[in-house]
Amino acid sequence: MAQNATTHNPRRYCTEITPQCPVELTTYGYYPNLSVNSFFIALFGICLFLQLALGTWRRTWTYLGVLAVGCFGEAVGYIGRVIMHNNPWSGAGFKTQICCLVLAPSFLAAGIYVTLKHLVTYCGAENSRLKPRLYPWVFIGCDFGSIILQAIGGGVAASAGDRNTNPKLLNAGNGLIVAGIAFQVATMAVCGLLILDYYIRFQRAKKTKSQAHVGSEYEKRSAVPNEARNFRLFCFAIGMAYTTILIRCIYRLPEMAGGWGNALMRNETEFLILDGMMVGIACVLMTVFHPGFFFEPMRKFKRNGSVQGPVVEQAEAPEEKP
Repeated sequence: MAQNATTHNPRRYCTEITPQCPVELTTYGYYPNLSVNSFFIALFGICLFLQLALGTWRRTWTYLGVLAVGCFGEAVGYIGRVIMHNNPWSGAGFKTQICCLVLAPSFLAAGIYVTLKHLVTYCGAENSRLKPRLYPWVFIGCDFGSIILQAIGGGVAASAGDRNTNPKLLNAGNGLIVAGIAFQVATMAVCGLLILDYYIRFQRAKKTKSQAHVGSEYEKRSAVPNEARNFRLFCFAIGMAYTTILIRCIYRLPEMAGGWGNALMRNETEFLILDGMMVGIACVLMTVFHPGFFFEPMRKFKRNGSVQGPVVEQAEAPEEKP
């Protein structure tokens, strides 16, 4: 019976490269590039270390949490791809990279959503169609909804192993991953439209010098040395990180929707550019232009109530009594 099963589908028993199990029959059909994948391990590892150091120093705890998980997941995912370089049939390498590289960018997107509440409050909540306190609840909530879908799909796909082992289970997991990524793209699109609308309304209020704009922390702190420049750099970094993560998610949709082993999935160059490089750029930007240094009001916002503004003065300065 075992001999008949082996004859019927010999590839499901492949564990290493042999004449009967060539690399062309694996899901990806290639040996993952050792040098490039090792570079990404180092890149995300460095970003993880810096996020831990800077986040602890500047006490941006929520931002630190989601960015650290995202960077760690990316680094581990590329370790899985290095394992597959040594053995493209490695089940451990395949499961590690598919779970980590699918999920990790969602945590980086959550890092972007964390900043929106503070950006809107800083520039003037009156210009926003959504209350500042709702930004993290709505978008991080939707983001974690997509993470759950992708996690379930990744777990199902990982339990199925290679496409030659249990293709039906693998395709079921793939469908859940695609649904999760599609939900993430939709969430990011809605978020982008809201922020674009806010930017237009903000510029209009700035031009007319409305009462809402004049009373905002942005206007009050615009004269502080380097404050305006740092704020612009931070906004640029967050905007670029949003764009690169969105590009990655859009790429992943047809790549995963085409089924395991499709032509797009078997093109490593496109994967390294449209996934690895895009997520790498986002991580670098969100680390180099850390809010603890480039958007200091974010770490000084009061925690009890989003309608309250940032604490501009140092808390330890005693109040003068008449």
